[in-house]
Amino acid sequence: MVAFGKKLKERQIQEWQGYYINYKVMKKKVKQYTDQIQAGALNQRYVLKDFSRMLDKEIEKVVLFLLEQQGVLASRISELNEQQDSLQEQPDLSKVTELREAYRYVGRDLLKLLFFVEINAIGLRKILKKFDKRFGYRFTDYYVKTRANHPYSQLQQVFKHVGLGAVVGAISRNLADLQDREGSYLSIYDQPALPLQEPVVDAMEAAIDRLGYSTTFLNFSVQRSLIMLEELPTPVEEHVDDQRYHFMSLLLNLANTFLYMINTYIVVPTADDYSMSLGAAATVCGIVIGAMAVAQVFSSVYFSAWSNRSYFRPLVFSSIVLFVGNVMYALAYDLKSIPVLLLGRIFCGLGSARAVNRRYISDCVPLKIRMQASAGFVSASALGMACGPAIAGLLQTNFKIYKLTFNQDTLPGWVMAFSWLIYLVWLWISFREPAQETEVNNVPRKSNAESDALEKGVVQPLLLKSVGDEQDNEGDQECDGSEEAPEESRRPANSIVEAYRLLTPSVKVQLLIYFMLKYAMEILLSASSVITAYYFSWSTSTVAIFLACLGLTVLPVNVVVGSYISNIFQDRQLLLASEIMVCLGILLSFNVVIPYSVPQYVCSGLLLFVSAEVLEGVNLSLLSRVMSSRLSRGTYNGGLLSTEAGTIARVIADVTITLGGYLGQSKLLNVTLLPSLLICIVCIFATCRTYNSLY
Repeated sequence: MVAFGKKLKERQIQEWQGYYINYKVMKKKVKQYTDQIQAGALNQRYVLKDFSRMLDKEIEKVVLFLLEQQGVLASRISELNEQQDSLQEQPDLSKVTELREAYRYVGRDLLKLLFFVEINAIGLRKILKKFDKRFGYRFTDYYVKTRANHPYSQLQQVFKHVGLGAVVGAISRNLADLQDREGSYLSIYDQPALPLQEPVVDAMEAAIDRLGYSTTFLNFSVQRSLIMLEELPTPVEEHVDDQRYHFMSLLLNLANTFLYMINTYIVVPTADDYSMSLGAAATVCGIVIGAMAVAQVFSSVYFSAWSNRSYFRPLVFSSIVLFVGNVMYALAYDLKSIPVLLLGRIFCGLGSARAVNRRYISDCVPLKIRMQASAGFVSASALGMACGPAIAGLLQTNFKIYKLTFNQDTLPGWVMAFSWLIYLVWLWISFREPAQETEVNNVPRKSNAESDALEKGVVQPLLLKSVGDEQDNEGDQECDGSEEAPEESRRPANSIVEAYRLLTPSVKVQLLIYFMLKYAMEILLSASSVITAYYFSWSTSTVAIFLACLGLTVLPVNVVVGSYISNIFQDRQLLLASEIMVCLGILLSFNVVIPYSVPQYVCSGLLLFVSAEVLEGVNLSLLSRVMSSRLSRGTYNGGLLSTEAGTIARVIADVTITLGGYLGQSKLLNVTLLPSLLICIVCIFATCRTYNSLY
């Protein structure tokens, strides 16, 4: 297993070797900065200035060579165009064939140039990530935003590659003109739907897609992924991805995501009423809702491991378990049994196959459409979260068939059981198991990181692949001149305990923040039916509308943050500001002196929920930059740790609601909000202490 620096060097085109960014030298420079700052010989301001200057020079070297090569290619295309014009007057089949081959040769040279740009973009991202990990989390944002938007920006040449796209277009158009189209003289612009059967054009378009994908780390949503991009992919790997991809299978994975999110939230508006109908207190709804999360703590692990070997079988198992769980949930009413009710919810949690859904997109969706598939996953999650309570609000009826009762309490179970049965039939008929890959050293090539952020619909493209990914603290030896990484530093963690030991203090702080926001959101959602019934006498339909409206804010809020706010403010600023807003939302939710009112509850709840969504995205953006490479692959990955942190937070929050009920419903609101406030304050102080400003 080799370090990233060595892999980077091996992939370089030898005759262009002097024009690549010098990753090894910059890596050593970062190590020197660290040692000198610790010794008191340098201050951070000087380091920023000096490293920025070094990066500027390296990027300028790359860009000037890129422009020079683009000019060479443009000149060659211009000469070929003149030859093509002369053939219009005196057609010669042999010369047409020669000309097409000449265009193909230019295309192959362009492929080399595209790969040159890609390697430099990856190296730049790597060194920025390394610097962030050493000194803080602001430099990448500062450097990119100040350089990329400047009118004289050279960074834009690396990220936008507009000139390269124009060259690709010129080659494609001329090859299309030379191609025999059965006597047609229409160009590719006249009939864009007609395929151009040119392998070199397909390869160029794939390279452009890959290049765009590998340089979108500037995009807010991509930054929030917990898994890194496949780096330096080969055409063979791209072909394998195409072979493994099946559109209907992808659609089934997204449908599983959508149905599971509905299943999670469809019971929230009626859980308190269901508990009381079985003779329990209304606050037992916390245990009813949380039972699913308890089971998910375990299901996340075994589904993560199972997805290393199969996708179809775990999805079938998931559907069957969810069908059984929902039937048990519905039957508990007629059986008058709280244990059956809880067991049904536990079964639903044991059927959580979200790890498989994410893993399928990571492993089997081609690189060129993986971003769209990731966005589809996020949209399905957010839509399911909003639809769950909304559907519950529509199930306001009461009738019996034989001895089975169908009312607002049991219908969520029956509706979901029927939905999972239909899904199981569809899955059995339409899903196609992808061909399994041959693993090297039994180390999974792809990661199945499970970000529970998506469970709340956070806009983050999901699960991007990681192969031989270099971690800046591991697997890429620090400035000792060695390019060989120890095997031990490259293997995945073998247990949750081992994975936890790999966490740095900053990552632990971010996981604490993740725990806090999940806890606060679960308190808001799970206690909503009890709180609103006590203070405002809200009906089930009203609670359902309120929760559905909260869910519908997920996508718009994150689009605004990702498209606008993140381009104005840096991640650390957004992190701290959103934590403060969450804290403010919690404070405004307390019932202290003035009588509790609907505007106070709705406004404070909306502020808390929206701020927590923003915080979740920013927090994962930062977390994705510092995750160890050993935690980006295998079963016990960093995404699984974050999932467990969020799930445990939800479990504790639901238990808090139930325990708080013993003090009386009049005290439930303040009792459940107090732990949220304390944890939030701790997170704010931890953030200020950990992410000190570099300026």
